[in-house]
Amino acid sequence: MATFFVVQRRSGPEWDRSLSLEEQCGWTAHAEFMDALEAEGFVVLGGPVGDETRALLVIDAESEGEIRETLGRDPWSESHLVIESIDSWTIRLGALPA
Repeated sequence: MATFFVVQRRSGPEWDRSLSLEEQCGWTAHAEFMDALEAEGFVVLGGPVGDETRALLVIDAESEGEIRETLGRDPWSESHLVIESIDSWTIRLGALPA
């Protein structure tokens, strides 16, 4: 069985609800940062949920501390996105793409 972490992030104090995701200030730097984490295999799956004020990430990491440290380097950390929860997740049905 594979074990990952599920991270929920929500909009932070600088999130402008009148703008789309791609119109938020600093979008390009945030997108490049997240794309790099996906290329490294740290982020397995991720994206906005519902009305785009929340995001869900499936992460392959050793610990919650590693997740907080890594996501803390995101240009949107604590300004546009804050961590709401981090939970371990054991996949028992299906499989993530290799």
